[in-house]
Amino acid sequence: MMDKLIERFPAQLIEALEIGEAASISAAENEINKVYVAGLGGSGIGANFVASFVRDECPIPYNVGKGYTIPKYVDKNTLAIASSYSGNTEETLMAFDAMKKTGAKIVVVSSGGKLIEYAKELGLDYIQVPGDWPSPRACLGFSLVQQLFILNKLNLISNDSILSVKSSIDLIKYNQEDIKEEAKKIADFLHGKMPIIYSTSRMEPVAIRFRQQINENAKALCWHHVIPEMNHNELVGWKDENENLAVVYLRNNDDFSRNQLRMDINQKIIGKLTPNIYVANSKGKNYVEKSIYFVHLVDWVTFYLSELRGVDSIEVDVIDYLKSELAKV
Repeated sequence: MMDKLIERFPAQLIEALEIGEAASISAAENEINKVYVAGLGGSGIGANFVASFVRDECPIPYNVGKGYTIPKYVDKNTLAIASSYSGNTEETLMAFDAMKKTGAKIVVVSSGGKLIEYAKELGLDYIQVPGDWPSPRACLGFSLVQQLFILNKLNLISNDSILSVKSSIDLIKYNQEDIKEEAKKIADFLHGKMPIIYSTSRMEPVAIRFRQQINENAKALCWHHVIPEMNHNELVGWKDENENLAVVYLRNNDDFSRNQLRMDINQKIIGKLTPNIYVANSKGKNYVEKSIYFVHLVDWVTFYLSELRGVDSIEVDVIDYLKSELAKV
């Protein structure tokens, strides 16, 4: 099932673009000087990507929250986005309730549930995405595309990132077989080892996505860190030889030159302590295209890894159990 969902990612992006273009977002009553997004898991990761996509263009801060509460700075001059695929995420609903009391410009992104119900009752702007996908983490395209359109329709960004999403569709469709082939190699490389993911700080959303997909799809633990920050702490932790550790570097040909140098030196240092190092290089003309290319690659990696581990890539029984226990209180 998960492989079918990953296969549909290009089609999902096309559908997401159509939904975003047709969406109606009313003008804010007050000047917007910051953005705050509440969302967790598969619904929250889209905001991480958007924050990185618009960093060099959006003139105001774009912050992401992944919890029950919202910061004090959320006020009438804030664009507050509540993102939950199901519309029933406990933390996001509580954050949404807090948003209502601030006078913020609220926009909901969801497939339904209580969030859409509340948005309709209160006359708030909302974008409703299809609800027939069985796994929220497979709906990244819906989440990130709608947030880009919200910013665009409120004149906070141009349509450059949206156009880059459009061009990325052909990129991943054209390279589909090569992506699958490399994904199988990386899955084989990671199987039976502890995965470690390193990227530049700008590419951290991809590293987070990779880590989360290994957790949920392959039912395995791993960790990630970013360069240059890890050069100031984690690098010192590489002290003992350990052949059970497998490091994947996510690299781009246009990474900042000093970060490229840092990665080169990193690989030399770590290569003395584990023989398991894999360098994955992105494809694409710009940051958005490279990110979406990597997303498609790592999603396939984690599916193939789930097959090697003999686990069901769809089930999240332990999360369902957690929710049922929380519901008792």
